[in-house]
Amino acid sequence: MGRFVLSGMLWTLLAAVGGNVRAQTYEEMIEKSYDYVDRNDLPAAEECLKAAMRMEPGNRNNYALLTNLGTVQRRQGKLDDALVSYTAALNQQPKNEVVLSNRAELYTEMNETEKALSDYEVLLSVSPQNEDALFHRGLLHLGMQNLILAEADFEKILDLNKETVQGRLGYALLEKVRKNYDNCEAILNYLIGKRPEYWRLYEERAELYFLINKNGRAMADLNKVFAEEPDPSAELYVLRGRVKLAQYEKASAAIDFRKALSMGYDAETIEKLLKQTY
Repeated sequence: MGRFVLSGMLWTLLAAVGGNVRAQTYEEMIEKSYDYVDRNDLPAAEECLKAAMRMEPGNRNNYALLTNLGTVQRRQGKLDDALVSYTAALNQQPKNEVVLSNRAELYTEMNETEKALSDYEVLLSVSPQNEDALFHRGLLHLGMQNLILAEADFEKILDLNKETVQGRLGYALLEKVRKNYDNCEAILNYLIGKRPEYWRLYEERAELYFLINKNGRAMADLNKVFAEEPDPSAELYVLRGRVKLAQYEKASAAIDFRKALSMGYDAETIEKLLKQTY
């Protein structure tokens, strides 16, 4: 699965803003954006962030607002707008690890693999031991069938941290691509035993179960993920739709596919899947 998977709003960058803002209205708009995000009113949060930057276009902390604006837009499926926001943030902070990671993830979501790899290369030149960047670069290599490069990234993660989940998960995904399904399942079962709260593991095991036609088990894992994940990705909806389709639940599968489409998932792929639900 892609990472694309997202994992919550990255508001930590704004910690620098509180003590340095000059205009109270600027700070108030930022606070309102927090409130709107908490209430899941993303369009309102987007407008607050834009309003804050209009008030103080020269504020040196606007790179943080642009980053959060990009994430808000991304969550709404406005991928092109999010790209503009992240790129504007990087124009101000070209080597900021958080912004580079966000844009790389967005490029991945937009199937711009080479551009995503380029951002990860810059990020890793700044922070060579960034496990998250190594993991996601490894996933991109995996998707391109560059298995040697993928394995090198996952091996480096394990060299850095023997207790890492990401490194072992990378090997599980490598085994899945190699169709060594028993090995993949064994690694995922081990990791779930160690980290039962890490929902990404259930997602990956669900995909494995789908591949080997154990759809009841796949749905059981997906039910756990959807029960706990506050912001399911478009990829998750597509996977659940595929499993439902395999279980002849066509109407319910179509709902999941349309939800994924509304979140920006590839329209051509969704069209093909929807045809199977008629």
